[in-house]
Amino acid sequence: MERPKKKDKIEMDSLVESGENSVKNSPSGDDEKQNLQIPVSGQTYGSTLSIGPEASTANLLKIDLEKKISRHTGEERESWDSRAEFLLSLIGYAVGLGNVWRFPYLTQKNGGGAFLIPYAVMLAIEGIPLFYLELAIGQRLRKGSVGSWNQVSPYLQGVGLASAAVSFNVALYYNTIMAWCIIYLVQSFQSPLPWSECPLVEGFNSTVKEPECERSGPTTYFWYRETLNIAPSIESSSGLNWKLAVSLLVAWIIVYLCMVKGIKSSGKVVYVTATFPYLVLIIFFFRGITLPGFERGLEHLFVPEWSKLFEPEVWLDAATQIFYSFGLAFGCLIALSSYNPIRNNFAKEALIVTVSDFFTSIFTACVVFSILGFKATMAYENCLTQKENQTLGNSTDTVCDFKTIISESGSGTGLAFIAFTEAINQFPIAPLWSVLFFLMLFTLGLDSMFGTLEGALTSINDMMLFPKLRKEILCGIVCLVSFLISLCFATRTGSYVFSLFDSFSANIPLLIIAFIELLGMSYIYGLQRLCDDIELMIGSRPGYFWLLCWRFIGPLAMVVIFVASLIEIFSKGVSYEVWNSLKGYTELAPWPWWCQVLAVLLILSSVLWIPGVALVKYYRLIDWKEEVPAYFPEDELMEERQFQPHISNQFEKLLFGFKD
Repeated sequence: MERPKKKDKIEMDSLVESGENSVKNSPSGDDEKQNLQIPVSGQTYGSTLSIGPEASTANLLKIDLEKKISRHTGEERESWDSRAEFLLSLIGYAVGLGNVWRFPYLTQKNGGGAFLIPYAVMLAIEGIPLFYLELAIGQRLRKGSVGSWNQVSPYLQGVGLASAAVSFNVALYYNTIMAWCIIYLVQSFQSPLPWSECPLVEGFNSTVKEPECERSGPTTYFWYRETLNIAPSIESSSGLNWKLAVSLLVAWIIVYLCMVKGIKSSGKVVYVTATFPYLVLIIFFFRGITLPGFERGLEHLFVPEWSKLFEPEVWLDAATQIFYSFGLAFGCLIALSSYNPIRNNFAKEALIVTVSDFFTSIFTACVVFSILGFKATMAYENCLTQKENQTLGNSTDTVCDFKTIISESGSGTGLAFIAFTEAINQFPIAPLWSVLFFLMLFTLGLDSMFGTLEGALTSINDMMLFPKLRKEILCGIVCLVSFLISLCFATRTGSYVFSLFDSFSANIPLLIIAFIELLGMSYIYGLQRLCDDIELMIGSRPGYFWLLCWRFIGPLAMVVIFVASLIEIFSKGVSYEVWNSLKGYTELAPWPWWCQVLAVLLILSSVLWIPGVALVKYYRLIDWKEEVPAYFPEDELMEERQFQPHISNQFEKLLFGFKD
């Protein structure tokens, strides 16, 4: 994307004058003129996703004035260079660690194939409709999340702030994954790889393999012992893991430097970053399906454990993964779409990106589970050999069950690291493939971090809380505070705290935010008005399927999942996975009471913004300025498309509240 060109003083004065005349001639010109603030030259409040320093929420008014001299173009705001660039940027934002890291471990956690069914259902009734809706909101209202929801209704401004709070909480622990990648990436520059075989320790009379490693396997041992140095439980005594703390510092410095620079996608870079992960995954896929036992891993992936479908937690995890994977309710899709040309057909992009993301998740899971099948097959054959030896010695204590073994062969947040390092061990020139893979994972994580942290920074910029603070300083403060807080993940109990954040900081809050979004657009903004806007932008009205999902099916599904999840939590309690070094695999343990309190606080830290801001505005406790709508060439589009008012039928009036 190109930066807006700077104009000399004479041209700027002319633009301002012509813009003011436009405002004067509008019906509400006097009010708009009072609220119109023209930023001085060089002053920026822009978010790091902005197209340039001037393309920010604060400076949209200036850009609007610049564009009013050519109103009939409809391009009143700086845009993406091309539609392909926007599409690839959406794919780059959506396809990330959520597909490679989070989806496989949730699938393993929730019974393999049983997770795919609710995931596909949630994709159809929540994922695609919400993705479509957020792109429509951004392209129509031309603002970030906070500004857009404030324009829909002043009482909904808290929705944007809640999205920002979720983004901040997720960014806190998401960057820990980057730190893990750095550790593995640095360790990849040696041969043999440190996770290729168990380390040797001094025994009674000779050197033997580390017993814990022999029980768990070298890749699992490296993850839990060498990388995390994990404690037995979250209540165990803890100490700082200096290797992880330094990696975390490096990760935050890299994120800061990239965000301050303001990563902008030039055509060639977007094409490389969007396609490179697929190339690496395809290579790993073909290696995985050539390993013995891969088919049993795929069977575990695709054959459902039907009893799991009756557990509300599975459906909540599926809904949450849709939000994570597509970036829904984080506010970033609204911001990205706000820079679209006003006529851009975002409906096609919504379908392309969501379907591509879905199949990417399935494809990644195939890679992971083919490797798990190989690992479990090796362990199963070793178990049978051990059992045969015990039989010869009149001992039959060992029980060999493949389903149990594959469930224990890799689980939890480290599943992707364990599975892929197992595959890397099977490659020739393993260090080269290791560097390529973890470099890919690191770049995917950077994309996820930019979008996630941007949700918090954009809201600060939109509200102009610190209008005189330079972007570099503001971003530095946010990254520094985030690093200090995220040090809690760099301890021996840090992986358990990570699981606490991953389980509670976003799942229920995102569900609530998305629920309010659907209600806000369906009952406050109005589906009839939304349909008219979409028709003006893309030339066709959304079908009844979208309207049914926005008004009824989506909200109802969210309420059912939310209520059922609460019932299950209160009846069965909540648990997490702890590492049992004596057995060499993880086991479930209940969260202590103080962790449950922290979980509630994590949820409330996001969702309380919604009622809190509404109450503040209702009682006028803070003197907030009214939101100035961004310029939308409605009259020009109606004339261009020869728009005829839609005549509502009885079905639309009854179900969707349309009026004549």
